Amino acid sequence: MSYNVFARYYDALTANVDYEMMADYLCALLEREGHKAGLTLDLACGTGNLTLQLAKKGIDIYGIDASMDMLSVAQEKAAEAGCSILFLCQKMQSLDLYGTVNTVFCSLDSINHLVTEQDVKQAFQRVSLFLETDGYFVFDLNTLYKHRCVLGENAYVYDLTDVFCAWQNHFEEATGRVLVSLDFFEKKGKLYERSSEEFFERAYPLEQVTGWLEEAGLALCAIYRSGSFEPPAPNTERVTIVAKKKNEETLKT
Repeated sequence: MSYNVFARYYDALTANVDYEMMADYLCALLEREGHKAGLTLDLACGTGNLTLQLAKKGIDIYGIDASMDMLSVAQEKAAEAGCSILFLCQKMQSLDLYGTVNTVFCSLDSINHLVTEQDVKQAFQRVSLFLETDGYFVFDLNTLYKHRCVLGENAYVYDLTDVFCAWQNHFEEATGRVLVSLDFFEKKGKLYERSSEEFFERAYPLEQVTGWLEEAGLALCAIYRSGSFEPPAPNTERVTIVAKKKNEETLKT
Protein backbone atom coordinates (compact mmCIF):
# COMPACT_ATOMS: atom_id res chain seq x y z
CA MET A 1 0.00 0.00 0.00
CA SER A 2 1.33 3.44 -0.93
CA TYR A 3 -0.45 5.36 1.85
CA ASN A 4 -0.50 8.31 -0.54
CA VAL A 5 -4.07 9.55 -0.12
CA PHE A 6 -4.39 7.87 3.29
CA ALA A 7 -1.36 9.81 4.55
CA ARG A 8 -2.93 13.12 3.51
CA TYR A 9 -6.11 12.42 5.46
CA TYR A 10 -4.82 10.12 8.20
CA ASP A 11 -4.99 12.83 10.88
CA ALA A 12 -8.54 13.79 9.96
CA LEU A 13 -9.65 10.15 9.98
CA THR A 14 -8.09 9.58 13.42
CA ALA A 15 -9.12 12.90 14.96
CA ASN A 16 -10.59 11.01 17.94
CA VAL A 17 -7.12 9.89 19.12
CA ASP A 18 -5.79 11.87 22.10
CA TYR A 19 -2.03 11.76 21.49
CA GLU A 20 -1.21 13.86 24.53
CA MET A 21 -3.04 11.36 26.72
CA MET A 22 -1.21 8.51 24.98
CA ALA A 23 2.14 10.17 25.68
CA ASP A 24 1.20 10.63 29.33
CA TYR A 25 0.23 6.97 29.56
CA LEU A 26 3.47 5.73 28.02
CA CYS A 27 5.51 7.91 30.36
CA ALA A 28 3.50 6.59 33.30
CA LEU A 29 4.23 3.01 32.19
CA LEU A 30 7.96 3.69 32.19
CA GLU A 31 7.74 5.37 35.59
CA ARG A 32 5.86 2.36 36.92
CA GLU A 33 8.76 0.16 35.74
CA GLY A 34 11.36 2.54 37.17
CA HIS A 35 12.84 3.10 33.72
CA LYS A 36 14.08 6.40 32.29
CA ALA A 37 13.28 6.74 28.61
CA GLY A 38 16.76 7.82 27.47
CA LEU A 39 17.25 7.70 23.70
CA THR A 40 13.88 6.58 22.38
CA LEU A 41 12.58 5.25 19.07
CA ASP A 42 8.98 5.75 17.97
CA LEU A 43 8.60 2.72 15.71
CA ALA A 44 5.97 2.98 12.94
CA CYS A 45 5.51 6.63 13.89
CA GLY A 46 3.10 7.44 11.05
CA THR A 47 2.49 11.18 10.74
CA GLY A 48 4.45 11.85 13.91
CA ASN A 49 1.69 12.95 16.29
CA LEU A 50 2.86 10.80 19.20
CA THR A 51 6.53 11.48 18.40
CA LEU A 52 5.94 15.21 18.79
CA GLN A 53 4.02 14.81 22.04
CA LEU A 54 6.82 12.73 23.53
CA ALA A 55 9.43 15.22 22.30
CA LYS A 56 7.51 18.01 24.02
CA LYS A 57 7.88 16.06 27.26
CA GLY A 58 11.64 16.28 26.89
CA ILE A 59 12.22 12.78 25.57
CA ASP A 60 15.14 12.41 23.16
CA ILE A 61 13.23 10.69 20.38
CA TYR A 62 13.25 9.94 16.68
CA GLY A 63 10.79 8.18 14.42
CA ILE A 64 10.77 5.41 11.84
CA ASP A 65 8.01 4.42 9.45
CA ALA A 66 7.75 2.36 6.25
CA SER A 67 5.72 5.05 4.47
CA MET A 68 7.56 8.00 2.95
CA ASP A 69 4.20 9.73 2.52
CA MET A 70 3.49 9.50 6.26
CA LEU A 71 7.01 10.69 7.11
CA SER A 72 6.67 13.73 4.85
CA VAL A 73 3.66 14.83 6.88
CA ALA A 74 5.55 14.12 10.12
CA GLN A 75 8.54 16.18 9.01
CA GLU A 76 6.31 19.13 8.12
CA LYS A 77 4.68 19.01 11.56
CA ALA A 78 8.03 18.89 13.33
CA ALA A 79 9.29 21.89 11.35
CA GLU A 80 6.14 23.88 12.12
CA ALA A 81 6.51 23.03 15.82
CA GLY A 82 10.17 24.06 15.81
CA CYS A 83 11.27 20.55 16.80
CA SER A 84 14.39 18.95 15.37
CA ILE A 85 13.39 15.29 15.04
CA LEU A 86 15.04 12.71 12.85
CA PHE A 87 12.64 10.61 10.76
CA LEU A 88 13.83 7.53 8.85
CA CYS A 89 12.02 5.39 6.27
CA GLN A 90 12.39 1.72 7.22
CA LYS A 91 10.24 -1.37 7.69
CA MET A 92 9.94 -2.74 11.21
CA GLN A 93 11.08 -6.21 10.20
CA SER A 94 14.29 -4.85 8.65
CA LEU A 95 15.07 -2.21 11.26
CA ASP A 96 18.64 -0.97 10.98
CA LEU A 97 19.71 1.77 13.41
CA TYR A 98 22.95 3.73 13.77
CA GLY A 99 23.31 2.48 17.36
CA THR A 100 21.32 1.21 20.30
CA VAL A 101 18.38 2.89 22.03
CA ASN A 102 17.05 2.74 25.59
CA THR A 103 13.35 2.59 24.76
CA VAL A 104 11.16 1.62 21.82
CA PHE A 105 7.50 2.61 21.54
CA CYS A 106 5.20 1.17 18.87
CA SER A 107 1.62 2.39 19.10
CA LEU A 108 -1.80 2.40 17.45
CA ASP A 109 -1.83 -1.30 16.46
CA SER A 110 1.16 -0.92 14.14
CA ILE A 111 2.30 -4.48 14.91
CA ASN A 112 -1.08 -5.68 13.61
CA HIS A 113 -0.05 -4.38 10.19
CA LEU A 114 2.53 -7.17 10.07
CA VAL A 115 0.36 -9.90 8.63
CA THR A 116 2.70 -12.89 8.80
CA GLU A 117 4.10 -14.55 11.90
CA GLN A 118 7.59 -14.36 10.41
CA ASP A 119 7.34 -10.58 9.99
CA VAL A 120 6.34 -10.14 13.65
CA LYS A 121 9.17 -12.38 14.81
CA GLN A 122 11.68 -10.48 12.67
CA ALA A 123 10.43 -7.14 13.96
CA PHE A 124 10.85 -8.31 17.57
CA GLN A 125 14.34 -9.63 16.81
CA ARG A 126 15.39 -6.34 15.20
CA VAL A 127 14.02 -4.33 18.13
CA SER A 128 15.91 -6.59 20.54
CA LEU A 129 19.12 -6.25 18.53
CA PHE A 130 19.12 -2.45 18.81
CA LEU A 131 17.76 -2.22 22.35
CA GLU A 132 20.15 -1.66 25.24
CA THR A 133 20.29 -4.37 27.91
CA ASP A 134 17.45 -3.70 30.37
CA GLY A 135 15.89 -1.35 27.81
CA TYR A 136 12.12 -1.38 27.31
CA PHE A 137 9.90 -2.20 24.36
CA VAL A 138 6.32 -0.96 24.81
CA PHE A 139 3.74 -1.65 22.10
CA ASP A 140 0.02 -2.17 21.68
CA LEU A 141 -2.08 -4.65 19.75
CA ASN A 142 -5.64 -4.94 18.58
CA THR A 143 -7.09 -8.16 19.98
CA LEU A 144 -8.82 -11.02 18.22
CA TYR A 145 -12.01 -9.91 19.98
CA LYS A 146 -11.79 -6.48 18.33
CA HIS A 147 -11.11 -7.94 14.90
CA ARG A 148 -13.94 -10.44 15.17
CA CYS A 149 -16.60 -8.47 17.04
CA VAL A 150 -15.86 -4.77 16.53
CA LEU A 151 -14.13 -4.29 13.17
CA GLY A 152 -15.66 -7.44 11.68
CA GLU A 153 -17.79 -6.75 8.62
CA ASN A 154 -18.50 -3.16 9.57
CA ALA A 155 -18.34 -0.08 7.37
CA TYR A 156 -17.77 3.56 8.25
CA VAL A 157 -18.34 6.83 6.41
CA TYR A 158 -16.27 9.99 6.94
CA ASP A 159 -17.66 13.17 5.39
CA LEU A 160 -14.81 15.63 5.82
CA THR A 161 -14.25 19.11 4.42
CA ASP A 162 -12.10 18.12 1.45
CA VAL A 163 -12.76 14.41 1.15
CA PHE A 164 -15.46 11.78 1.52
CA CYS A 165 -14.16 8.41 2.69
CA ALA A 166 -15.97 5.06 2.67
CA TRP A 167 -14.19 2.59 5.01
CA GLN A 168 -15.14 -1.09 4.72
CA ASN A 169 -13.84 -4.08 6.69
CA HIS A 170 -13.85 -7.79 5.95
CA PHE A 171 -12.85 -10.26 8.69
CA GLU A 172 -11.19 -13.61 7.92
CA GLU A 173 -11.95 -16.03 10.74
CA ALA A 174 -9.30 -18.54 9.67
CA THR A 175 -6.43 -16.03 9.82
CA GLY A 176 -7.64 -13.34 12.24
CA ARG A 177 -7.03 -10.79 9.49
CA VAL A 178 -9.19 -7.80 8.64
CA LEU A 179 -9.08 -6.41 5.12
CA VAL A 180 -9.53 -2.64 5.28
CA SER A 181 -10.74 -1.11 2.00
CA LEU A 182 -10.74 2.66 1.66
CA ASP A 183 -12.43 4.65 -1.09
CA PHE A 184 -11.57 8.34 -1.12
CA PHE A 185 -13.55 10.96 -3.02
CA GLU A 186 -11.49 14.15 -3.10
CA LYS A 187 -13.17 17.40 -4.01
CA LYS A 188 -11.72 18.87 -7.22
CA GLY A 189 -13.72 21.99 -7.96
CA LYS A 190 -17.31 20.90 -8.52
CA LEU A 191 -16.31 17.27 -9.09
CA TYR A 192 -14.86 14.48 -6.96
CA GLU A 193 -11.85 12.36 -7.84
CA ARG A 194 -11.95 8.77 -6.58
CA SER A 195 -8.97 6.75 -5.37
CA SER A 196 -8.83 3.45 -3.50
CA GLU A 197 -6.35 1.92 -1.07
CA GLU A 198 -6.48 -1.22 1.03
CA PHE A 199 -4.42 -3.08 3.60
CA PHE A 200 -4.65 -5.96 6.05
CA GLU A 201 -4.39 -5.99 9.83
CA ARG A 202 -3.92 -9.28 11.67
CA ALA A 203 -4.61 -10.11 15.31
CA TYR A 204 -2.45 -12.70 17.06
CA PRO A 205 -3.11 -14.78 20.21
CA LEU A 206 -1.30 -13.18 23.13
CA GLU A 207 0.41 -16.43 24.12
CA GLN A 208 2.03 -16.53 20.67
CA VAL A 209 3.15 -12.91 20.92
CA THR A 210 4.73 -13.38 24.33
CA GLY A 211 6.48 -16.52 23.07
CA TRP A 212 7.99 -14.59 20.16
CA LEU A 213 9.19 -11.90 22.56
CA GLU A 214 10.99 -14.54 24.63
CA GLU A 215 12.60 -15.98 21.50
CA ALA A 216 13.91 -12.50 20.69
CA GLY A 217 15.47 -12.08 24.14
CA LEU A 218 12.72 -9.82 25.48
CA ALA A 219 11.17 -10.65 28.85
CA LEU A 220 7.49 -9.95 29.35
CA CYS A 221 6.90 -7.44 32.16
CA ALA A 222 3.17 -6.74 31.91
CA ILE A 223 0.08 -6.81 29.70
CA TYR A 224 -2.52 -4.10 30.33
CA ARG A 225 -5.82 -3.05 28.90
CA SER A 226 -4.58 -0.10 26.88
CA GLY A 227 -4.89 3.23 28.65
CA SER A 228 -4.99 1.58 32.07
CA PHE A 229 -2.98 -0.56 34.48
CA GLU A 230 -5.71 -3.20 34.58
CA PRO A 231 -5.34 -6.71 33.11
CA PRO A 232 -7.16 -7.37 29.81
CA ALA A 233 -10.65 -8.83 29.88
CA PRO A 234 -12.28 -11.15 27.29
CA ASN A 235 -13.84 -8.11 25.58
CA THR A 236 -10.72 -5.92 25.64
CA GLU A 237 -10.18 -4.34 22.22
CA ARG A 238 -6.55 -3.25 22.58
CA VAL A 239 -3.76 -4.35 24.91
CA THR A 240 -0.46 -2.68 25.76
CA ILE A 241 2.51 -5.00 26.23
CA VAL A 242 5.61 -4.04 28.22
CA ALA A 243 8.78 -6.05 27.58
CA LYS A 244 12.38 -5.68 28.77
CA LYS A 245 15.62 -6.62 27.03
CA LYS A 246 17.17 -9.49 28.95
CA ASN A 247 20.66 -9.13 30.38
CA GLU A 248 23.31 -11.83 29.99
CA GLU A 249 22.52 -13.49 33.32
CA THR A 250 18.83 -13.69 32.46
CA LEU A 251 19.59 -15.11 29.02
CA LYS A 252 21.55 -17.96 30.62
CA THR A 253 18.60 -19.05 32.76
